Amino acid sequence: MTTPSEAHRLADLLVARTNELRERVGAAGGGELAAAMARATRSLRDLAEALGLDPAEVARLAAGAVDPAVAVGDGPIPLPPLEVTVPVLGVDACKAGWVGALLEPGAPRPRIAVAATITGLVETVRQSLGIQVVGIDIPIGLPDDTTRQADALARKALRGKASSIFTTLTRAAYAAESRAAADTANRSLSGQGVGAQAFALRPKILEVDAWVRSRPTVMVLEVHPELSFATMAGSPLLSGKKTDDGRHERLAALRAAGVASPSVLTGPGYAADDVLDACAVAWTAARRAAGLARPLPDPPEVFSDGIPAAIWA
Repeated sequence: MTTPSEAHRLADLLVARTNELRERVGAAGGGELAAAMARATRSLRDLAEALGLDPAEVARLAAGAVDPAVAVGDGPIPLPPLEVTVPVLGVDACKAGWVGALLEPGAPRPRIAVAATITGLVETVRQSLGIQVVGIDIPIGLPDDTTRQADALARKALRGKASSIFTTLTRAAYAAESRAAADTANRSLSGQGVGAQAFALRPKILEVDAWVRSRPTVMVLEVHPELSFATMAGSPLLSGKKTDDGRHERLAALRAAGVASPSVLTGPGYAADDVLDACAVAWTAARRAAGLARPLPDPPEVFSDGIPAAIWA
């Protein structure tokens, strides 16, 4: 008999497989299209049979090729609540430095931690708990002379919220001391100018870049909260995250995804939107630990720094 945990995991896998099918449908044609659909349907039938479910019903879902980011029937299709299998940390930048949301097995309410540096935050948390995955809302993997596929694909996925994804600059641009110098370097390499937000985050980006290149002994992911919220809710959350409506909408999405309201929402140097973003990032980190998250692009790009560049959701 299938347990509730298995049912939730199955539902999440079904959504992921349906997304894969949809992408194949868009890319293939003729015989390739039929073969791709047949492979996906067979995989779903095998999964259903292994869990004692009705394979015909699962095959019907596969044939529908539903995009969870598109409203269907009464509305978007949210993902089921997630079971956290290992301790994970979601991190967002804030005025105090970095705010982290810690998710643990059997504890749906995230614990919140704050530190001035990313190294300090991770090490503080690891002293009391053996976290296995750290998700961070910051670009990881800097391009040499191009823009990143991750940014373009995330914008495409966030219909109505694409402006929340800025274009990551080249490594040479982030090495520049001024925005003017960065603009010159970036234009000469990628043909793109330098936006204010992209350059304002320069210290944070370089801090995380140095930490990741030091090879920390945890899995590190780049996560964008808006993409995480869109994934868990079934469509982008359009209310501004700093508004009351936006805060309530994000709290509701987290609750529906199995993440209770965090232990605190505000404090010295961090605001409610920082905490909720960190919670969404932690949710994706937990999905990655469970083998459910997907990278954009898949597989990730790798530039000369050797760091996989992808946004996970």
